[in-house]
Amino acid sequence: MTTELLEPATQMEAEMAAVAHRCLVTALDHSKADHIDVTLDLDDESQTAPVLKLPPKALHLLAHVLRSMAARQPLMLVPQQAELTTQEAASFLNVSRPFVIKEIEEGRLRHRKVGRHRRIAFEDLLAYQVASRQKSRDALDELARVSQEAGFEF
Repeated sequence: MTTELLEPATQMEAEMAAVAHRCLVTALDHSKADHIDVTLDLDDESQTAPVLKLPPKALHLLAHVLRSMAARQPLMLVPQQAELTTQEAASFLNVSRPFVIKEIEEGRLRHRKVGRHRRIAFEDLLAYQVASRQKSRDALDELARVSQEAGFEF
């Protein structure tokens, strides 16, 4: 399984994505259907346009992709059961590869070895990210508490 990094959209792509996102979200908000039919508009009227039956979950995912494109943000699609390389994990966390390796070597990020290469399960990477964010929030809360006790005002 591989991950795929979608580069930020161009300005024109972002504008098209924003319009498509609004239309899709509006359609999803007004539908309680178990599937949604999508009909293609073909230039050649002699052909019969196929009808795609899509589950709402797939359209919610597409809406998320379109929202990211409209904001011109890069997006990484990762299969839930994927194993990532240290470089892919670093890109996901927005840190350097040496930082990821340091976290692995210090036992803060689970991994397994495949030959000489390290592989990180995506669910372990998500758990690390959640724990890291919570640790940062706790540190900020403690800093705010100590600052208040010392009489500093914000």
